[in-house]
Amino acid sequence: MTLETSIEYVKGVGPEKAKLIRNVLGISTVEDFLNFFPIRYLDKSKVHKISQLHEVSTDVQLKGKITSIQEVQTGKTKRLSAKFNDDTGTMDLVWFQYSKWMKEQLPVNQEIFIFGKINVFNNQFSMPHPEIEVEEKKDNDNRLRPIYPSSEKLTKRGLNQKFFQNVLKNICKEIPNLIQENFPEYLMKAFKFLSRQHTYLNIHFPKDMEHFKKADYRLKFEESFFFQLGYGLKKLHHKSHTAGNPFPIVGDYFNDFYTNHLPFDLTGAQKRVLKEIRQDMRRPIQMNRLLQGDVGSGKTMVALLTMLIAKDNGFQSCIMAPTEILAQQHFNGIKELLENTEVSVRLLTGSTKKSDRKIIHEELENGELSILVGTHAVLEDKVKFKNLGLAIIDEQHRFGVAQRAKLWAKNKIPPHILVMTATPIPRTLAMSFYSDLDVSVIDEMPVGRKPIVTAHRREKDRAYVYNFCREEIQKGRQVYFVYPLIEESETLDYKNLMTGLENVMDNFSNYNVTMLHGQMRPEEKDAAMSYFASGKAEIMVATTVIEVGVNVPNASVMVIESAERFGLSQLHQLRGRVGRGAEQSYCILMTSDKLSSDSRTRIKTMVETNDGFKISEVDMQLRGPGDILGTQQSGVVDFKRLDLVNDSAIIKITKNTVEKILESDPLLSRPDHQIIKNYYLRYYKGKNKWSKIS
Repeated sequence: MTLETSIEYVKGVGPEKAKLIRNVLGISTVEDFLNFFPIRYLDKSKVHKISQLHEVSTDVQLKGKITSIQEVQTGKTKRLSAKFNDDTGTMDLVWFQYSKWMKEQLPVNQEIFIFGKINVFNNQFSMPHPEIEVEEKKDNDNRLRPIYPSSEKLTKRGLNQKFFQNVLKNICKEIPNLIQENFPEYLMKAFKFLSRQHTYLNIHFPKDMEHFKKADYRLKFEESFFFQLGYGLKKLHHKSHTAGNPFPIVGDYFNDFYTNHLPFDLTGAQKRVLKEIRQDMRRPIQMNRLLQGDVGSGKTMVALLTMLIAKDNGFQSCIMAPTEILAQQHFNGIKELLENTEVSVRLLTGSTKKSDRKIIHEELENGELSILVGTHAVLEDKVKFKNLGLAIIDEQHRFGVAQRAKLWAKNKIPPHILVMTATPIPRTLAMSFYSDLDVSVIDEMPVGRKPIVTAHRREKDRAYVYNFCREEIQKGRQVYFVYPLIEESETLDYKNLMTGLENVMDNFSNYNVTMLHGQMRPEEKDAAMSYFASGKAEIMVATTVIEVGVNVPNASVMVIESAERFGLSQLHQLRGRVGRGAEQSYCILMTSDKLSSDSRTRIKTMVETNDGFKISEVDMQLRGPGDILGTQQSGVVDFKRLDLVNDSAIIKITKNTVEKILESDPLLSRPDHQIIKNYYLRYYKGKNKWSKIS
């Protein structure tokens, strides 16, 4: 038997069962079976009583007797039912598929042990398809008994827990011939690991809980270690293969702006991030850095200062945003900041007039234009730079890898890349999705920024909410009302934009109201946004099109209708549209009276914290890591044991361990690292074809 052996040749399986297991569980080889881990364990030393079952929610072991058996006909369906008694009560045992042999072999009026999952109906307990052991033949091994993932389809075909346990026992007997070590002796000693062989034995059949914990830790460490190793090698490959233009100078453009035009003092976090970027760009190697920062933390200022360093070194910059509104926002902000300087900036989007495009193309090619702000239009082949040295991508998760590669091709030597996101990502997840990038975090808000007060209100509170909004408007402030839909939904009973607009206009008839949604033409969106930003409209009714990029410092109230229909990340992004001025701001989450458990958690989290990184961790627990930035990347974090939220300590340790190893031995050429290298080449090389090691 080898790891590649088909499961049909494993004792107790055979071709028919192998086909079923392959179709239902995706298990094809002995190695797949070894990595088919238990989901929990049953303590075989514990025997429950029927009277205790109200307190139990998992598989249980009971001791008692079958006192009677009968066949029950319901319509065309037959089932076998048996009464099981212990000295505290009675319950039913049920088989929905059974043979005449099974009926005859059931041990009536004998002391037996039964194992299985409990069902409750009308306060009566039952156990479908129990496993039975006669007392005198009971396995007296008191190890923890593994419970494996299964399905009703498998159980009905006789592939129950006993089957999986027996198959895994047969495979585990071969472990000394199957499992090879993949860590050198010095790592084994440093972390006091179980050997890999004992790890697999104790993950399937642990001697006790202590041995299970050691096995579980080893497997999680291993997953994280080789994952980090793959990306560590990828970074080394990138840095050794991708030349970049060095920016050694911090000159007049940067210094003049920093000294004479900076509108506020930088935070410590902004200064730290700038230093990291500066160190990257000083070298003749392409920078690839992710800049994470919560809404309003000052990422755009860091981006502008970085572009001024590029200008000081004789290079052009571009900043690319996913929507026209956000591109316009960046352009307006940067243009205003550079108003009294000699640095030129222009905007290029799908709506840019042909005559303006011609000027932009000419100024880019002759080098007159220093900074280009735009959307996907920047990627068009006809957009040519004289010497693009820095490309900044905002909200990276809305762009594909191919689009980033197009920016690389805008210069003979690829430009430095700075990726920005206002979606706070748990650090463990950032390692996964952005492991080819170095990560910088702005985790400090500007001085004087007041935390947004967030409140949860229901329909019965609407009059109070409207009165509060009127009070804020009377103080000279502005208000957003955000809705999840544009048109009426027949299937979901919640507010939509058009109904909401009518309702707001009826209740705020003394004020000007404007509307913004994704189906409007670009010029209509710009007009609506300008009308609100100028203060001519006190209220904006909108969809989530304002989630990213709208900056109106005078807006102090955000009312989110049907807030239970939004994800945590969206709620946090929407809330970030207020609180951008000096005044106290508020976010009011309007919901229906009935909320699901997840919705309650989301609303509670929003009310309790403004910390985007805490919010992102709750979001990941609710949605899973693959959904945070798009399902197309979910395979990146498809771990069998490792949990990106709960095992962050392990991830940090393995990251540090891998960095130390690659710092001293980047090609894993040391004799004691051959064991790591061989394992990596077997399991990970195919996923990372760029790796130099072979």
